[in-house]
Amino acid sequence: MDVQPFPLPGFRLTLDCTLAYLGLIVLLPLLALALKATSLSWAAYWTIISSPRALSSYRVTLTGALIATVWNAIYGLLMAWVLVRYAFSGRRLLDALMDLPMALPTAVAGIALTTLFAPKGWFGHLLSPLGIKVAYTQLGIGIAMAFTSAPFVVRTVQPVLEEIEPEIEEAARTLGAGSLTILWRILWPAIFPAFLAGCALSFARSLGEFGAVIFIAGNLPLKTEITALLTLIRLEEFDYPAATAIASVLLIAAFLMLALTNAVQLYSLRHGEHSR
Repeated sequence: MDVQPFPLPGFRLTLDCTLAYLGLIVLLPLLALALKATSLSWAAYWTIISSPRALSSYRVTLTGALIATVWNAIYGLLMAWVLVRYAFSGRRLLDALMDLPMALPTAVAGIALTTLFAPKGWFGHLLSPLGIKVAYTQLGIGIAMAFTSAPFVVRTVQPVLEEIEPEIEEAARTLGAGSLTILWRILWPAIFPAFLAGCALSFARSLGEFGAVIFIAGNLPLKTEITALLTLIRLEEFDYPAATAIASVLLIAAFLMLALTNAVQLYSLRHGEHSR
């Protein structure tokens, strides 16, 4: 029996290196976090994660992440559509700017946003007469999270839109389909899995955001304190069990979000295959 060679030279070596890197950088820290959290009794663990300060930090973090995800879902979808479907002067520059939040240090982004939206900042002094306060509020936290997670929806939807051939839309128009029908029945099913993945990545990224948020949040306990900052405070107090317990809540939330997203994507793909 002939053995088929691997398509890539050095496959086993590269696979071993990849798995070793994944284990050291990702799995080992997660395992250490899980082991430290499980060293607590259930009563002690529950007392830590259900304290008023911890519950307030969850509320602030989740609310900010939801604000950022909703904004990025709308903005990212529209921006991906503009970059793919329209040719205009400066399009390449605009496309490159979409990756700026990933390249810019989050602390720099936080300082810049705080400067802009402070009561005497460029934007803040225009919003203050309207009774809108951004810096040191929940809204500011959402804006900071939205800025740092902006590229995810754009970069997941954009390549899918580029792969959709214009002939498909032209054929639908020839058969009498209108613009809304084409959008809902042809384009949306094709981009929905990528759109959902981008929203999930945006939400997960927002949950763990730290540098950009702490400058604009104000960090008031029970008001504008995020969970990542509370975890850092517990670490500075050398309360490692409490820090890992609080961090594990964010980890579980991120895993549940990703699992739910994958389930919805799988259902969407299977439903799309059956409907064809």
